[in-house]
Amino acid sequence: MKHALITGITGQDGSYLSELLLKKGYKVYGIMRRKSVVDYGNVAHLIGKIRFIYADMTDVVSLISAMKISQADEAYNLAAQSFVATSWEQPIATADIDAVGVTHMLEAIRIVKPECRFYQASTSEMFGLVQEMPQTEKTPFYPRSPYGVAKLYGHWITKNYRESFGLYACSGILFNHESERRGKEFVTRKVTDAVARIKLGVQDHLELGNMDAKRDWGHSKDYVKAMWLMLQQDKAEDYVIASNETRTVREFVEIAFGHVQIEIQWQGSDVNEIGLDKATGKIIVKINPKFFRPAEVEVLLGNPAKAEKQLGWKRDIPFTELVERMVRNDMALVEQEIKKSPKA
Repeated sequence: MKHALITGITGQDGSYLSELLLKKGYKVYGIMRRKSVVDYGNVAHLIGKIRFIYADMTDVVSLISAMKISQADEAYNLAAQSFVATSWEQPIATADIDAVGVTHMLEAIRIVKPECRFYQASTSEMFGLVQEMPQTEKTPFYPRSPYGVAKLYGHWITKNYRESFGLYACSGILFNHESERRGKEFVTRKVTDAVARIKLGVQDHLELGNMDAKRDWGHSKDYVKAMWLMLQQDKAEDYVIASNETRTVREFVEIAFGHVQIEIQWQGSDVNEIGLDKATGKIIVKINPKFFRPAEVEVLLGNPAKAEKQLGWKRDIPFTELVERMVRNDMALVEQEIKKSPKA
């Protein structure tokens, strides 16, 4: 039985990866930060199947202890301050977790069990001001946020430990991947949650920033398969994981509302743009300048050809199905919320 250690296990990717590894017969250990209130997040349904270890990415001693306890054959570093907007408000904390924290994890592996295979969750945000279209493993990086910069350090230190110490250490440069388990602070989940609330009459409108930002979106469940496949190869390499399709935030919003039979009619432009419910004329989308980034990443488009060829990876959930799954899930959650409310 293989042992796997997952940081960031309570998040979206951590939960799908845990389910995948458990199905494959792994003994799964998950790192959690100690809080005053225990929060198992997206893996609450796996309590009893996962062994949780209290540790922190900013505390190398705790990570060394986690490696000793787990005796991991594979370690997946998914822990991060992963919200881009917050990285401008908390740049030091973002660097401590997303950059230096990776070094702490690599050191823990090197000291305790250097034969352990390591996966680092890199990100398309490292490309930032993109230097070529589409982006591949050879595209130069140009991050445009403290988050992207911190992640780039994590990416390069992983490569450095691979080349300096011979560790099996690789990075997955994952483009945007969402799911029903995405946190509400992310724009995709913010949209689908608002769509459900507007449809069910408990919210008036949705406020967003740059509607024309283009992203390459896939489903987390597909992308965690690539993480596992990377650690099963003879040689550690880095891979772009993406859909090779780019969509605007506007398209995401239109599909989400369309799934609940609301057609949007746009008026105005830029910060003055509004979205109307075509049937009623009611304003349901407003542009709010506070949601624009200080330095915008206008377009991301990844080419996963290397992963498809060398790993045999492919995605199964297309963009429209991703959006509709998220909307259906949020409709069910908001309906439950309404039933439990005192006014119901």
